[in-house]
Amino acid sequence: MRSGAPRPPVVSPAVAALDVLAKGTLLACLVLVLLDPAWGNLEGKAPTARALTYPLLAFAVPLWWQLRRPSGSYPWLADLLLTFAAFSDILGNRLDLYDRVAWFDDVMHVAVVTCISAALVLLTMTRTSSTVAVLERSVALGMTAALAWELFELVSFVTRSAELPSAYADTLGDLLAGWIGTVLAALLVHHAWRHHLPPPDEISAEAQARLAR
Repeated sequence: MRSGAPRPPVVSPAVAALDVLAKGTLLACLVLVLLDPAWGNLEGKAPTARALTYPLLAFAVPLWWQLRRPSGSYPWLADLLLTFAAFSDILGNRLDLYDRVAWFDDVMHVAVVTCISAALVLLTMTRTSSTVAVLERSVALGMTAALAWELFELVSFVTRSAELPSAYADTLGDLLAGWIGTVLAALLVHHAWRHHLPPPDEISAEAQARLAR
């Protein structure tokens, strides 16, 4: 190995601890929401559907890891990003920020889609991927996730709420915020990879095989 060559970043134990803490707090909050939707300010906002779907997002990576048993270290950062996407919505509603702060919803759409897109890129690509390839993957997967969320909201509660008259404009704004998040995620991940890129002789056989596909 060449001396002085940059190494890929090592995930801090703090990231793993934060991931576990976020998962535990999320589950506790969801139990409270099921018992009393008013506790989370989720009356009329599909509290039961959220309580059932958010654990699927938060525990998607552990389940995938157990089923596939891939080589390498556990993707704690990607797991944390997906967990944060679910936890931040519950926390934002619990603090009533969506209703009290006019711009909070727009910021959260950018932040959540950024986290989801970055996590999916980290899980499905290698650090030798080009900027264009990372951007394509991030936009494709991230916008699919953003569209799925908008459809979830529409089916679960929007059609039966007072928000219906403004739903079209709000959905377009949310999708635009999601697109911004996908581009931001691609740029951040590729920037991090470019500055922590291992030399070619350190790229694993698994990574080379994935690049060849």
